Amino acid sequence: MRKYLLLLMVVGVSLLYLGKLSYIQLVDDSYQLQSENIAKKAIYDYPERGYIYDRNGELLVANQPSYDVMIVPREVKNIDTTALCNVLKISKEDFIKRFNKATNHSWRAPSVFVSKLSVEDYSYLQEKLYRFKGFYIQKRALRKYLTDYGANYLGYIREVNQRNIKNDPYYNLGDLIGIQGVEEQYEKVLRGKKGIKYIQKDIHGRDIGPYKGGIYDTLPEQGKDLTLTISAKLQAYGQNLMVNKRGGIVAIEPKSGEILALITAPSYDPDLLVGRKRSKNFNKLYLDSINKPMYDRGLQAQYPPGSPFKIVNALIGLEENVIDEKTRFVCRHGFHYGGSKPMGCHCPYGKSNDLNSGIYESCNAYFGNTYKRIIDKYQTASKGIEVWSNHVKSFGLGDFLGYDLPIGRKGNVPDVKFYNKWYGENRWYSTFTISNAIGQGEVLTTPIQLANLTAAIANRGYYYKPHIVKEINHKPIKDSLYTTRFNTTISRAHFEPVIEGMYNVYEKGTARSARVKDIEICGKTGTAENFTKIDGKRVQLTDHSIFVAFAPKDDPKIAIAVFVENGYWGSRWAAPIASLMIEKHLKDEISRKDLETKVLNGSLMEEYLKPLSGEPFKINE
Repeated sequence: MRKYLLLLMVVGVSLLYLGKLSYIQLVDDSYQLQSENIAKKAIYDYPERGYIYDRNGELLVANQPSYDVMIVPREVKNIDTTALCNVLKISKEDFIKRFNKATNHSWRAPSVFVSKLSVEDYSYLQEKLYRFKGFYIQKRALRKYLTDYGANYLGYIREVNQRNIKNDPYYNLGDLIGIQGVEEQYEKVLRGKKGIKYIQKDIHGRDIGPYKGGIYDTLPEQGKDLTLTISAKLQAYGQNLMVNKRGGIVAIEPKSGEILALITAPSYDPDLLVGRKRSKNFNKLYLDSINKPMYDRGLQAQYPPGSPFKIVNALIGLEENVIDEKTRFVCRHGFHYGGSKPMGCHCPYGKSNDLNSGIYESCNAYFGNTYKRIIDKYQTASKGIEVWSNHVKSFGLGDFLGYDLPIGRKGNVPDVKFYNKWYGENRWYSTFTISNAIGQGEVLTTPIQLANLTAAIANRGYYYKPHIVKEINHKPIKDSLYTTRFNTTISRAHFEPVIEGMYNVYEKGTARSARVKDIEICGKTGTAENFTKIDGKRVQLTDHSIFVAFAPKDDPKIAIAVFVENGYWGSRWAAPIASLMIEKHLKDEISRKDLETKVLNGSLMEEYLKPLSGEPFKINE
């Protein structure tokens, strides 16, 4: 019996091995693939990244050759590390750190050891690197900027991190990826597709030619080009106007929603984040907490909209039938309510304003009364705020606009929930929220939101979502998000009297000093109160200068919003800048040389360097 038991065990084990071998050969190919991976190596062929042009075909971003020293850790044998460090211009400690990083990534797969070599370094290394087994040079492309502005919407490229690799298996250690701006938003369009070559290796690890005759090799696919909606000429002009100032300018083509200029100041030269200098420069820019050059004020900065918001309240008042264009309110240097401090303005005492003069005089009494009527029309303040808030949001305020850039802020349009939380349910009235009448209080907007609001007014009640890409590979974008018309809740007929008031802002109102010959511009000046906290106390600083405008009046081709931080009042800095930008876009020349000289030579650096104390200059528009 024992000899049969032994025989059965031998037969059983033999059948088990035969079964496993059959499974490996006929079903499971993982061992074959593993052996093939050992017997071959993959070399990636990186495509050129897509070019970026402005709306008029001017090339903004191209490519330049760059070279990486690659390492395959398992192939590194018997090398003179001291000599290699001298060749690569790195320390012995740095060599060990880089080698360990590559080993942790993969013992067999290649990864970047030293990145972004210049052409000169490549020529030098090419003659010497053959002596060091396991290292080779791989060519790739870095960005070449033909402009020194627009870093905020162009973005930059850097090496992928572990999160990028985990989220997208397309990437390998050392690959490049777009960060910020269109480089990030349109990464998959711009990057193209890597090619790959498989090299057969013999049992000694030596290259012996293409793997299986190259049947699995693929060619790289070049990235697609982008044509932006940006006008390079207008962008450059706006950047110059904002030198020695902080703030943002956003210009939009009303009929399409195309962003003509997206200016943030201060900014930086995009070339600073190219090549081996990128890391050092990035840290310097990122850690600059005073100027914040990487902070896009056009998309991210949230400000009270100030007096331009009065236009919205005028439109809501007309739609809700609580005023008409002939409705008058007497101004006694502002809006007075209860025993509270009045919302002061600069109308002559006792003047009776109608809608038109209320707009061009920027009368706080007119819009305080209008807002109060809107809210008090309904049985409760809660219902009134609900109706008002829905009207305001129909202009694209209080939420992300949906533009094709990866950053931004929502702003704030207060609603019933907001005030119930603040004051208690049904324990507040229209006067509790009266600051909304003049664009102060709880209302917050970004410059791009105000530019879009202005575009909606220019269009007499509708807008297209702002966007910055016009064409992909020289073909117009077809995304319905940017070709769909979004309507406000305001009837078209109500826009004409409001637009007439905005026109008179230039003709005889607060922006008359910024008029431009032969262009009918409609605008609205504004001043936004500016607060900060110092030692836990709320301190008021110098106000922000704001202006919104569109032109021409009856065939609008540009809508613009300008914010100048600590710029005192709207007509001092923001209005002249808006007028110059409008004339530059429509005429490509400047007739108001006096305004241009004032703005180009003007500086607010002394204001920004003042100690955070003392009494700010105060004015309400």
